[in-house]
Amino acid sequence: MGAGHAHNLYRAGDSPVHRLPPHCKLVAVVLFVLAVVATPRERFWAFGVYALLLAAVAAVGRVPLGYVLRRVVVEIPFVVFAFALPFLATGPKTEFLGLTVSHSGLLGAWNILAKGTLGVVASILLAATTPLRDLLLGMERLRMPQLLVQIMQFMLRYADVITGEMGRMRVARESRGFRARDVRQLPVVAKSAGALFIRSYERGERVHLAMLSRGYTGTMPVLLDVRASRAQWGAAALLPSAAALACAVAWFAGG
Repeated sequence: MGAGHAHNLYRAGDSPVHRLPPHCKLVAVVLFVLAVVATPRERFWAFGVYALLLAAVAAVGRVPLGYVLRRVVVEIPFVVFAFALPFLATGPKTEFLGLTVSHSGLLGAWNILAKGTLGVVASILLAATTPLRDLLLGMERLRMPQLLVQIMQFMLRYADVITGEMGRMRVARESRGFRARDVRQLPVVAKSAGALFIRSYERGERVHLAMLSRGYTGTMPVLLDVRASRAQWGAAALLPSAAALACAVAWFAGG
């Protein structure tokens, strides 16, 4: 797998959630999100149940609320669209907070906000308790195509290298008096992007040749075999099982 790399979302810890095998957590999050998406948007109580479930996971994983809220801003574009939907949608009108809005648009906005936010928070909790390297190991354990896993491994390994190269090129431009103030500087930026692409491609060729010279045959050696016990699978199943139960009740028991 190569050297491990930390990422900004990961929060180091030794909680029960941190210790779960990564493929167990991946399956749990996917099943949880499926249950959330399958829930009728009119069953408001069900989304409260899902939020409580995620709050319980955050508490067990020792992930502070502020840590999660600072990273939920990634969904701001969807929030803006959701707030505009009640005013843009057609159909019967209703009063909400003193405004006349579309009833279907209001429900659609709620649907986007509730399901989108729950999915984002679940993903944040997964990333906060699982290093990226372990997530890739989990994907490999779940039989994701080997080629896709390898591509993601190399993206993770060389993202810092490419970012550092970009920084050195920026310093070189600025040391020669270049300042990107308006569109007239776009040709210089475009040439820099082209040079970066060529350097990255050449680096990839050299790395590939080095791998071949060391016996690479298309598959990476597994340095850490991640296995899960029945108890760990059972612990990971608590979240999606509770979510599936809430979803079933929402469908068959009504509001």
